[in-house]
Amino acid sequence: MNTCVVGLQWGDEGKGKVVDILAEKNDIVVRYGGGANAGHTVVIGDKKFALHLLPSGAIRDKTICVIANGVVVDPEVLLEEIDGLAQRGITLDGRLFISESAHIVLDYHKAEDKLREASLGDNKIGTTVRGIGPCYSDKVGRSYAVRMTDLLDLENFKDKLEKIVNYKNKIFAALYNAELIKAAEIFEKCKIYSKRLSKYIRNTTEYLHQEIESGKNILFEGAQGALLDLDHGTFPYVTSSNASSLGVGPGCGVPVQMIDKFIGVVKAYTTRVGAGPFPSELNDEIGQYIRDKGHEYGTTTGRPRRCGWFDTMVVKYAAKIGGINEIAMMHLDTLAGLDEIKICTGYTIDGKEVKMFPSNIDRLAKVKCRFETLKGFSEEITQAADFNKLPKQGQKYIRTVEEIIDLPVTIIGVGPGRSQTIFRK
Repeated sequence: MNTCVVGLQWGDEGKGKVVDILAEKNDIVVRYGGGANAGHTVVIGDKKFALHLLPSGAIRDKTICVIANGVVVDPEVLLEEIDGLAQRGITLDGRLFISESAHIVLDYHKAEDKLREASLGDNKIGTTVRGIGPCYSDKVGRSYAVRMTDLLDLENFKDKLEKIVNYKNKIFAALYNAELIKAAEIFEKCKIYSKRLSKYIRNTTEYLHQEIESGKNILFEGAQGALLDLDHGTFPYVTSSNASSLGVGPGCGVPVQMIDKFIGVVKAYTTRVGAGPFPSELNDEIGQYIRDKGHEYGTTTGRPRRCGWFDTMVVKYAAKIGGINEIAMMHLDTLAGLDEIKICTGYTIDGKEVKMFPSNIDRLAKVKCRFETLKGFSEEITQAADFNKLPKQGQKYIRTVEEIIDLPVTIIGVGPGRSQTIFRK
């Protein structure tokens, strides 16, 4: 059984917890896209693990972890994560593989990201300024790209790096009048990256196909969420990769025909970080209540997330383009204490019904939400271990969402811990 877990909103849905739980019954977990701008949180007992590049399965000591070719790797962040886990008694030796074709985020990418965002003023996209976009730009441009395989041949890489930095400095000086980057300093860092990461680098596409043929169970982990997908999200307020399940094929070399099940992860409400349209957003005390109770502050940036009601138009769209089979709904416990809970059931533009989520932001800006209002529930549900133990109104909320999106909610999160999860089949 090969399974793909992907977010169906604007990221931060709780994929880390879902992947960590499902990793128990999978041999390999594959991260196929994104970079250190992603943040997955796993809570085990009183221990909290925040991961940005490592697959969430890294916490389980027998799980093989693969960082595939679709990921842009910041070696500095990756080494921090590896060392951080080692300090907590978790080693990745012999069970972490990094694609030789994965592209590398270097200092000039971060500098370029920061300079570009600053130059946009009020029109900034709201990136995490971690160099993700510029690295993907170099990947597409090809001429100035750096991949993990370059760390295996430092002699040739040194000349290549000098040419790249020379080109980047011309751009920085001409466009931003910025301080120049020093190739020698970056190369010294790359020598450390090479020494420490070379043992993990391999052809992961070949490896994955070998393991699939041998009958291993593989879990494919997405980053961010489908509405941040470069091609199908709310462009330009998106990430620089295919963050939906559509990215799994090019992201790791495994065709979708080899994946048996797609699980879409959602929150029981909706959040997003940064700029961009958000039809069901709550700019009031209820939005702040959800933010505070749900600890809605970015794992990667610490920025407060924008909060709103659950939007079925968003989820139906993301599920349709992603071939989703079932839903994992996280953070149901966050809604406890609200007198009433609303669900966005549809959109209108200029009084006319909208049949499908309009990813075009000009149309999306004109959207008016239609809401269905349900009675809330006051009971805390963090200890509920069975669907029937949830308050009746909590059960009704789940069933109402299922009916509207026409997909089963098979996993329900009632707290951050592994044990705070309800399985319905």
